[in-house]
Amino acid sequence: MNIFKKCYCRIYQGIFKMIMPLMPYREPKILDSVTEIKNVLQENKVSSVMLVTDTGVRNLGLTKELEDDLTTNGYKLVIFDQVVPNPTISNIEAGLKIYKSEGCQAILSFGGGSVMDCAKIIGARFVKPKQSVKKMKGLLKIRKQLPTLIAVPTTAGTGSEVTVSAVITDDSTHFKYPINDFNLIPKYAVLDYKTTINLPPHLTSSTGMDALTHAVEAYIGNSTTKYTRDKAEEAVRLIANNLYECYSNGHNADARAKMLRASYLAGISFTRSYVGYVHAVAHSLGGKYGVPHGLANAIILPYFLEEYEPKIYKKLAKLARIVGVADNDMADIDASHSFIKWVKEMNVKMNIPTYIDDLRQEDIPELAKRADKEGNPLYPVPILMNAKQLERMYAKLLKK
Repeated sequence: MNIFKKCYCRIYQGIFKMIMPLMPYREPKILDSVTEIKNVLQENKVSSVMLVTDTGVRNLGLTKELEDDLTTNGYKLVIFDQVVPNPTISNIEAGLKIYKSEGCQAILSFGGGSVMDCAKIIGARFVKPKQSVKKMKGLLKIRKQLPTLIAVPTTAGTGSEVTVSAVITDDSTHFKYPINDFNLIPKYAVLDYKTTINLPPHLTSSTGMDALTHAVEAYIGNSTTKYTRDKAEEAVRLIANNLYECYSNGHNADARAKMLRASYLAGISFTRSYVGYVHAVAHSLGGKYGVPHGLANAIILPYFLEEYEPKIYKKLAKLARIVGVADNDMADIDASHSFIKWVKEMNVKMNIPTYIDDLRQEDIPELAKRADKEGNPLYPVPILMNAKQLERMYAKLLKK
């Protein structure tokens, strides 16, 4: 990256960090069980609510208790269960049409990150009917309070129940991009471990490593604060102690609850301190090939940690000691190596590959341009890269 673009990026990031304490960040009110949702609807004088979910979640019966509880207590429940992985603009418009035609007053998202992101932008489109999803792309384009939004995560990974972000895919261009606005933070988040008990092992692993990526990228970036560092460290500790247990023994209630907590903490950390090129690259792969976001992050993370290591080895050394793969007597650089090795070993133990199967060499230049456009100047990464430099990182992800 040339010196002028570097200066621009760092100045932009520095200004953002300075004004961050003045921004209206908030955290949702935490509910411990889906059975508390009816009380929230009553408090907010809501009589008609749209349940946003996907067919997989609903077919597993995960929403049945909630559906029965709300209908038994006299609430009008409208179901939109057609959310797709990597939700698209047309997906959002379909949900919006139902929300409006049924006269709904609140949105209840029940699922993983795609479901929560779709629900957020349905709400945004409702309150900004003249603003297209494309025009919401970027920072602070919504600026209007959404209908009451309740998020029930069924994966311990995305942290979308606490973030300012939603990631949407343009159907026509296959371009995946984030929308960021403080009004996208849900009003309530239900951290009920029972919703994650039946999550299959492969989704447990990829979403768990997604949460780790959120915590680590926020921690190693240049916009951290003591508050976000503390949250990230606690999230990494909880993930190290509980993710593999959830993967190998999915019905461990204590481990599932702690992973939900870890995902929430990682979400707090990255929504205030931002992520980095791991996410920019993952978003481009999700848009182009439909690669699940958590899986992409899990595969990509070790490659960028190795690239960044000369600048961040002290931070990685601290994380290594937190997860128990280094002691205080080990040199920081060796401890840093141990942490990266631990991340790789976690992937191997949970059958996460080292490459993106769909990635094609001829697509890399365009993908790198998309990642460059997303990441610069916003993401406060340890080492700045332009599109050409990012191409080299994509090449590491090719199937050997």
